[in-house]
Amino acid sequence: MMAATLFRRSVPVAVLAATLGAALVAAPALAQRDPAYAAARAAGQVGERMDGYLGFVVPPSGDLKALVEDLNIKRKAVYAQQAQAQHATVEEYAFTAGCQAIARTAPGEKYQAPDGSWATRTSAPPQRDPRCP
Repeated sequence: MMAATLFRRSVPVAVLAATLGAALVAAPALAQRDPAYAAARAAGQVGERMDGYLGFVVPPSGDLKALVEDLNIKRKAVYAQQAQAQHATVEEYAFTAGCQAIARTAPGEKYQAPDGSWATRTSAPPQRDPRCP
């Protein structure tokens, strides 16, 4: 339903995706400066969710939980700002961000598959929600 709403809007999906791509470059770059985040991602403890936020693949430590929650708060702030500029909802923008973040995962990293399970990226393209632009 979110994608259907997205496509009904006057915002062309390509414009939304292009703007999103530029906005998302900053968030992962900042996050990967934190060695704890990089280690957790490499260890498969966290992954990209379809909704545009980071998720826990395994129960997190208190420190990892706080780090990921902080990163997700920062992502939501970026999504809210960009969504307003694109005349989209935060949820629509975040979903598109999730599609792009999953597409950018590297082999060995975890991501949420369309069925909601956690998958490990291989050299093949990741499984993506059919509603992804």
